[in-house]
Amino acid sequence: MSGRVIAGIGCRRNCSTEDIVSVVSRASAETGMLVHILAAPAFKSNEAGLHEAARQLGVPLILIDVAALLAVQEHCVISSSRAEQVTGVASIAEGCALAAAGAGGRLLLARIASRTATCALAAEAQA
Repeated sequence: MSGRVIAGIGCRRNCSTEDIVSVVSRASAETGMLVHILAAPAFKSNEAGLHEAARQLGVPLILIDVAALLAVQEHCVISSSRAEQVTGVASIAEGCALAAAGAGGRLLLARIASRTATCALAAEAQA
């Protein structure tokens, strides 16, 4: 049995709440897992859509700093040269999910994409 499920989110500037909620719902449906936490990069902290998506989904939003994202890149499955060029991080959604899951966390779903958002799921290690 896994611990809590974290949805790591990547998004374009001014991404809509609907797009984020939609991609999280799709990830949840694909895995049959309920999402407990949204995790997004700290450099996206001004994105209103992220905060509203967390509110609508009824889960906390945690922000992941770049150092934590970089520390888990070797465990990510999908990377984007475009994301790396723009942000310095090649795998944002997967990186956020894994960084938030902590030591022993594991990727449940590699990055999936909607029009303006990406989502990956990771589970915390069971205590």
